[in-house]
Amino acid sequence: MTSLVFLFAFGLKPGIDFTGGSLLHLKFDQAVSSREITSLLTSNDLTGVIVQSSGDNEVIIKTKALNTQEERLSVLSLLEQNFGAFEELRFDSVGPVIGSELKSKAMWQIFFVIIGILLYIAYAFRNIAKSKVSSHISSWKFSWAAILALVHDVVIVIGVFALLGKWMNVEVDILFITAILTTLGFSVNDTIVVFDRIRENMQKEQGYTFPEIIDMSVSQSIVRSVNTSFTVLFVLLALAFFGGQTIFYFVVALIVGVVVGTYSSIFIASPFLFFSSRNKE
Repeated sequence: MTSLVFLFAFGLKPGIDFTGGSLLHLKFDQAVSSREITSLLTSNDLTGVIVQSSGDNEVIIKTKALNTQEERLSVLSLLEQNFGAFEELRFDSVGPVIGSELKSKAMWQIFFVIIGILLYIAYAFRNIAKSKVSSHISSWKFSWAAILALVHDVVIVIGVFALLGKWMNVEVDILFITAILTTLGFSVNDTIVVFDRIRENMQKEQGYTFPEIIDMSVSQSIVRSVNTSFTVLFVLLALAFFGGQTIFYFVVALIVGVVVGTYSSIFIASPFLFFSSRNKE
């Protein structure tokens, strides 16, 4: 709920991948201030200027589209005059038409991934109705429980970045969409592990009610899920500390996604199965 409040109150701050614009990655020979660079460029009529530090004496500058070579060279000359010599490590430019197309494709990617997961789980658990314990639990209930957990995970990640965009000017780009899709894949993997254990226990355990089987299955799989998540988190934390500014917020999105994906499989998807089964009993 809090993430939804952040999303509707602040919204996401789209990067140049979606709005169009230019990106300069520069390495100066001396220390420079991001605030001073922002002030200089803004005072020279450049709009949408965002400057981020990136390693020793390196900055990433995002601004409106520099459509011509003259505009780009003018910005570089202005920076050299005020802050000294530098090396241009990277230059990217994205037009507004391409940005709008990327945004549309990103939304469709997320939509088709969710639909694919829904259909896959329904197919994978199609024989659940033959269970000795509870024949009224259909495979579609497993699918909808997994989708509910996935929606929860995505909303949490988006809410965090809405807050970061408001207070730290963090933008969302193609890497953010990649992090969302990765979160979906990681979360559904954890969910299927729990669900598969529930299915196995439904087919072999005698004398247990469905809520007891859910509790038993979660207890049997929780250690595996937590250990797997910690293994991934160790790698992500190393990337966050040593991977550089360019991928920092991509890694932050993955860390949030892994954490919420782990507990949603246990504390959201499984309880949803329990409450949906009560409606038929």
